[in-house]
Amino acid sequence: MKIAIIGAGIAGLTVAYHLKDFADIVIFDKSRGAGGRICTRYAKPYVFDHGAQFFIARTSKFKNFIQPMIEAGVIQSWNAKFVELKKNKIISSRQWSSEYPHYVGSPSMSSIGKYLSQDLNLVLNTEVKPQKQGDHWKIHSANKQDFGTYDWVISTAPAIQSAVLLPEQFEYRETLLKRKMMGCYSLMLGFNSSLDNDWGAALVSDADISWVSVNSSKPGRNGNYTLLVHSTNLWAEENINQEKDAVIEHLMSETSKIIGKKVYDANHIDLHRWKYANIKKQDVESPFIDENNQIAACGDWCIKGRIESAFLSGFDLANEMRSLIN
Repeated sequence: MKIAIIGAGIAGLTVAYHLKDFADIVIFDKSRGAGGRICTRYAKPYVFDHGAQFFIARTSKFKNFIQPMIEAGVIQSWNAKFVELKKNKIISSRQWSSEYPHYVGSPSMSSIGKYLSQDLNLVLNTEVKPQKQGDHWKIHSANKQDFGTYDWVISTAPAIQSAVLLPEQFEYRETLLKRKMMGCYSLMLGFNSSLDNDWGAALVSDADISWVSVNSSKPGRNGNYTLLVHSTNLWAEENINQEKDAVIEHLMSETSKIIGKKVYDANHIDLHRWKYANIKKQDVESPFIDENNQIAACGDWCIKGRIESAFLSGFDLANEMRSLIN
């Protein structure tokens, strides 16, 4: 049994991890590394986790899954001082602790993807398309490189991308097209000296930014002082095709107003656009398996825009797939 998984984010890695002893699996991803939105950008001496900022483990399934990574030091608890900001004022504050852990990868968020993919067969920097060939699926890249035939194709890309990527005969294609995912901008600011914030993570309300964190305050980080800013999903959606410089200017202005410190003298400035970053809680929380066509799809968009949701969706799909391929 051969299975092609498209997408090396947490959902795709989870599926592969739980099926690797039952099938011959190859994971394809157009990015340079595994992990999806659990990712890190390096601009020495600055390091930015420009996707997911942290995660929480609520279910026993997920807690059991991450425990080996905690023991290996790949995941650590981020015991930050957390505040809520509104109009340049702190309206609440609390200390995160190991009693209710807020986890991050260490020494970077991308460490998680590297750990999970170390024994898997990955093809990176490659955009692929499945095509039906008899009873099998032919996988080839955009430049016509042939990656062989597979019995099953599983897409863990964002819902709309999976719908476009997978053939029209996919039973759940229309359902995926209706799963609306929202965008987000990540502003990365590096400084040669600290801004002397007395907090490490901030949730922002009544502004066009929703989050500011001192990325360099996370455990295991050795680079210079860095801030990571997320726009709201609403503002990103309204400005998803805006010019990069205009987005940077606006988000820097918002950040300066909210934290009460001017950030225009940052020594490093960068921006990343996440076109599909988040999704509201879904009424039907199920991976999509088309047994007749031997196509499946899963991801955090099956449940809610959270790392644990990506894991649970992949875990549930892998369990159902095991009963089909055994």
